[in-house]
Amino acid sequence: MPATLATIKQDLEDRIGSKIMLVAQTGRKRQTERRGILTETYPSVFVVDLDPEENSFERVSYSYSDVLTKTVEIEFVTEAI
Repeated sequence: MPATLATIKQDLEDRIGSKIMLVAQTGRKRQTERRGILTETYPSVFVVDLDPEENSFERVSYSYSDVLTKTVEIEFVTEAI
């Protein structure tokens, strides 16, 4: 991912509707992995609708600074046919 908040935001805006996998740091040596679809971007945060089969809640949001500081790592999922 790029190194500024503005470029991170622009890259995410360009990929709205894409399948995404997030790895979030949740504490000391703990990570959570979530899959979903990037649905919305706002001035400070982006929203991901989560896969209902894997998660107990529907949506999650993260700030662009989470991506910049690598608290959240993003990978866009491409499905091969």
